[in-house]
Amino acid sequence: MEEIELYLDDAKDTMEKALKHLAIELTKIRAGKASAQMLDGIQVEYYGSMTPLNQVASVNTPDARTIVVKPFERKLIGEIEKAIRNSNIGLAPNNDGEMIRLSVPPLTEERRRDLVKKVKQEVEVAKVNVRNIRKDTNEDIRKLTKEGVSEDAVKQGEERVQKLTDAFIARIDETFAAKEKDILVV
Repeated sequence: MEEIELYLDDAKDTMEKALKHLAIELTKIRAGKASAQMLDGIQVEYYGSMTPLNQVASVNTPDARTIVVKPFERKLIGEIEKAIRNSNIGLAPNNDGEMIRLSVPPLTEERRRDLVKKVKQEVEVAKVNVRNIRKDTNEDIRKLTKEGVSEDAVKQGEERVQKLTDAFIARIDETFAAKEKDILVV
């Protein structure tokens, strides 16, 4: 029974990581409001190595439609502007020599629907990950019968894995509903 508990704990931890990964991916999907996280994946060349944007500049959102990027070193402004242009986030940088302003345009209805589709894809990936964790955990639990664990204990373990899976799928669905609402609210 102890082995089953260990497998269940591992499964729960791994499912938790899948949920966190989903949350990170969803922050990258723009909901029409300016957010500093929209620039999280951008890397800037800094003294010959690629460095995350937030390590070479401060990123702020003074209002719901604007992101301001202020480099820690003024000479980096060109590199930062180039990195933003090359990132394909759909925002045009406006460089005034001191800082870069990014205006986030309001979303059209069609764009909102496209974003919801993109969110659904990310949600589906998370669900598949959780189901794969369930499958792997169940296989590990079934192997325990060879080590002398009773079939009843294995069945109970599988049922608990299923309940855990159902709980995480429900949390993923809640995350989707919240993000969908965030995108569709005009």
